Amino acid sequence: MFALIEIGIIALVIYYFLSLFWNTRAMDVVFGLLAFLALFALTFYLRLPVLQKIMFYFVNISVIALIILFQPELRVALSKLSLKGKRYRQVTTFDKFLEGISHAVYRLAEKRVGAIVVIENQDSLDQYARESVLLNADFSPELLESIFSTSTPVHDGAVILRGEQILSASTILPLAEGSPQLTKSMGTRHRAALGISQVTDALVIVVSEETGKVAIARDGIMTRGVKMDRFKGILRSIFTSPALAIEGKFNFWQRLKRWTS
Repeated sequence: MFALIEIGIIALVIYYFLSLFWNTRAMDVVFGLLAFLALFALTFYLRLPVLQKIMFYFVNISVIALIILFQPELRVALSKLSLKGKRYRQVTTFDKFLEGISHAVYRLAEKRVGAIVVIENQDSLDQYARESVLLNADFSPELLESIFSTSTPVHDGAVILRGEQILSASTILPLAEGSPQLTKSMGTRHRAALGISQVTDALVIVVSEETGKVAIARDGIMTRGVKMDRFKGILRSIFTSPALAIEGKFNFWQRLKRWTS
């Protein structure tokens, strides 16, 4: 009886993860893993001790490699196991903004369109915005991409974001000085991003026109080659969603009552 329950649980877990990976690029790796396990079983059947030992050590390393490789998929899978029903997973305005700016930045990177975006934090950036083209427009990925299009007169310079608004475009920023990260090969765009991060607590996003890579500067330190998942994680860790902050004020019993209603 207990053996049947155990088999049923294992089958459900396998089905759940396969349903997440099906029709994705990760499924190719899953098929490769299954082929490797079949080969592993064959070595036991044919009694090949040397191959068994080699593949045993390879499996130990592969487990860690697969966890790293499938980190985004595993995070999605675990998030779906939340006790909250789907109707309570509301997409906040911050989530929409995060998705919008992420896709806009990485579309610019894909096209190798140079861009620099400054996201205001606690320190005011009014002194830089006043000397540029003031927009005060609601943020949208399409608007951000169009600003940096080389055919527009405001593409040269930085865009300043305040909350979910585009405060200004074609903004001139101070260049970095006295930083160990400065190199002769560093262009003006990256020097400006590093410079504004030295004098304010803003987070600065740079898209390289030459390499198409995304860099983030903060507190006088620049990180290059940032991938989209890490990009989202950095922004989420620095800027708190108002909706999530309000959500956190509910105590346990209020959440339990809301969930059971």
